[in-house]
Amino acid sequence: MKFLLKGLRNGLGAIIAFISWLIPVSKIKRTSEQQQKVDKKTTSIELYQFFGCPFCIKTRRAIRRLNLNIVTRNAQTIGSEFRDEMQQETGKVQVPCLKITNGNEIQWMFESDEISAYLNKHFG
Repeated sequence: MKFLLKGLRNGLGAIIAFISWLIPVSKIKRTSEQQQKVDKKTTSIELYQFFGCPFCIKTRRAIRRLNLNIVTRNAQTIGSEFRDEMQQETGKVQVPCLKITNGNEIQWMFESDEISAYLNKHFG
């Protein structure tokens, strides 16, 4: 039963991801100079995510709409380095999770709406 539910969840996630891919988002247009500044700011931001998670898809669409160059980290596989890092640093495995590094300070942000609000505030 456990494998059936996992397969169903992964299958539905893949269908949602495919539909998201089929329906493009309108990206914010910036001058090349503005985009370079935004790209520089986003080098310290990473998105920990599961491929088929609807909330992760929502967050990735917000990232695409804002035309941000944010690295995504696959935290889905148990025992993966990114999943283990998130578990050790935050005490939980919850996605989407935005890791924001500012010098020696690291902020972990959960919840797709909170992440979208943060990205809109800083890059929208």
